[in-house]
Amino acid sequence: MRHDHTHHDHTHYDHSGHGHGPPDFGKAFAIGVSLNLVYVIVQVVFGLRANSVALLADAAHNLSDVLGLLLAWGAIVLAKRTPTQRFTYGLRGSSILAALANGAFLLLVTGGIAWEAIQRFFEPVPVAGGTVIAIAAIGIVVNAGTAMLFGAGRKDDLNIRGALLHIAADALVLLC
Repeated sequence: MRHDHTHHDHTHYDHSGHGHGPPDFGKAFAIGVSLNLVYVIVQVVFGLRANSVALLADAAHNLSDVLGLLLAWGAIVLAKRTPTQRFTYGLRGSSILAALANGAFLLLVTGGIAWEAIQRFFEPVPVAGGTVIAIAAIGIVVNAGTAMLFGAGRKDDLNIRGALLHIAADALVLLC
């Protein structure tokens, strides 16, 4: 038995009027990127002044967070593109690739921080502990605030969930 679709007056790749795309997190990404970028600058300045490799290493880590947020934001933008004849589902898969890249960034930065920490065992340097604690407290606020920006999308989008978990984990680590 043959089922003919010629009675339909549309193509199967034209879903532009349905609104099935992911919600817009552009404002959340803009705020999150801005907050974290300012925090990276603060960490570098005070890390150099306090002679703290921990602050400098965390600045590198937070810079990777900024890059990860930018990557996730780009994936959201790509996922909203209208499907075409070639990409019949659009570019929604870019969201999954961004989540994977975010995980890879985190592993890379963790390795760099571990390397720097091991080197400090062999060459200890006095550090201004009060400055480190104050900057870490600011980091808790920045990371918790950024994580809350993505709370609404954590169930619907793997990319948003990855960004949320990454930033929330950073806030929790600063508490330790």
